[in-house]
Amino acid sequence: MTASEKVIQDVLLSASDYFDLTEAAHQHKLLKLANTLYCLKDISIERYQEIAAQPNCPLEFRLAVKLVESRRYLLSVTKPLTVGVVFAMWGEHNRLNEKSVSNPNGEDSLRVKIEQLNWVTQGTVVDWQLYPVDDGCPHNSFAIAQNIAKSSVNASQVTVLNLAQVLPTQEGPLKGLASADDSRKGGAIIYGCQTALKDGVDCVMYTDADNSVHLGQLGLLLKPYLADKQQVVLGNRKHPDSILVKQEERWGVGIKTLRHMQRMIGKDIFSKGIKDTQAAFKLYGKDVLKQIIAKPTVYDFSFDTDWILAAMEMKQPIATVPFAFIDSAAESASVVQGPMTTWYTLLDGLVKAVRARHADYNIEMADIFDQQVGSHEDLEAIINDLPPELVDATDADLGDPQLMSPKAVRAWLVEMKQPQEVTQ
Repeated sequence: MTASEKVIQDVLLSASDYFDLTEAAHQHKLLKLANTLYCLKDISIERYQEIAAQPNCPLEFRLAVKLVESRRYLLSVTKPLTVGVVFAMWGEHNRLNEKSVSNPNGEDSLRVKIEQLNWVTQGTVVDWQLYPVDDGCPHNSFAIAQNIAKSSVNASQVTVLNLAQVLPTQEGPLKGLASADDSRKGGAIIYGCQTALKDGVDCVMYTDADNSVHLGQLGLLLKPYLADKQQVVLGNRKHPDSILVKQEERWGVGIKTLRHMQRMIGKDIFSKGIKDTQAAFKLYGKDVLKQIIAKPTVYDFSFDTDWILAAMEMKQPIATVPFAFIDSAAESASVVQGPMTTWYTLLDGLVKAVRARHADYNIEMADIFDQQVGSHEDLEAIINDLPPELVDATDADLGDPQLMSPKAVRAWLVEMKQPQEVTQ
C-alpha cells in the first residue's frame, strides 16, 4: 500500500455518511477533506471516482471527489475568464442567516457561497462575481444579503440586487413585469443575468439561495463550456454519477401523472434525454444568454424550460453533467407556497414556452391542460391517486402517449375533479 492509498483509507474511515447544510462544521470538514484528496497528485480522478462508486462509500467522501474533480479542472485552465453567479431570494431570510436556537434552518448561505467560490478558484485564472437578487421578498432578503456582503473581504465581488428597484420599466427583458410581485424567481434571475452581462462576465451560472449545490463544483460546468465549446451546460441530478440526497417525498403517487403530462407537453426537451429541467446548476455562455433573455416567455419558476427551449430554437447543442445535490427542504418555496402551486406554474409555463419557442410538443395534451387545469386545486385533485395505466410505469415510460393518451388523461382529470360522494 502506497502512502497515498493509506491516506485514502484513513479518509474513508473518518468520512461521514451524513451532511447537514446548516452546520458550518460540516462545510469546513468537507473542504478540508477535499484538500487532502486534492493534494494526492498521484491519485487520478478516475481512481477517486472508482472508489466513490463502491457500495457504502461515505457521502462525505463522494462529495469531496466532486470538488476535487472540479478544482483540478479549474487549475488546468490557462485563459482568464470571469463567471457571474446568480441566485434569487424570496423568503430566504432564514437561510441567509446563521443557524441558531431561534433560526434552526439557518445556512449562512451567502457567506458559504463566497467561501466555496474562493476555495475552487484560488490559484486559478478563473474569477467570479456573485449576484444575489431580491425577488420581492416580504422579509427584506435584500438588506440581509447586503449587510452580509458589506462585511465580507470579497465585498467588491458581490453585487446585491433588488428587482423592485428597477420595475416597472418600458424597455429590456423585464418590461413584461409590472412589479416584483409579478415575478416568481424567473424575473430575478433575468435581472441578475442582465447585470452580470453588463459587467462583462464571460458566462453565467445560476443556482439557488440555499446550500443544496456546493459551488465548489463550478469546474464541472466549466469543463464542457471551455473544453468542448458548449454554450449551454445543464446539471443533471438523475445521472447515475450524480449524488442526490433527497428529503422525504413531497408529493403523492399522482406525481407520475404530472410527469407524464409534463413530458408529453415538453416533448422537445424530454425526448432528447434532458430529464432534470429544474436543477439549479446551469451555465450559459454570454452570447447565447443575451439572446435567450432578450424576450422571455415567462418570469416564474418555469423559466428553466423556457430557456432550454430557446437554446434549442437557436440550434444550440446542450451538454449535461452529473453533480452533487443535497435537498434543502425546510424553507423551500415549494413547501411554503404549496407543491401543487409550484407544479401548476411549471406546467402552465411549459405550455406557454413550447408554443412561443416553436417546439415539437403534444398539441392535444397542451390543449387539454388549458381546458382542464385552471389552478393548483385541479392538480391537488389528482396528486393522491394514480390512473391504472401508470401504476406499473417506470420513469422511462412516462411521456409516451401510447402508455396513457392525452384523451385518457383528460378523462382521468374530469373524473378526479368530480365531487367525491361522502359515504355514511
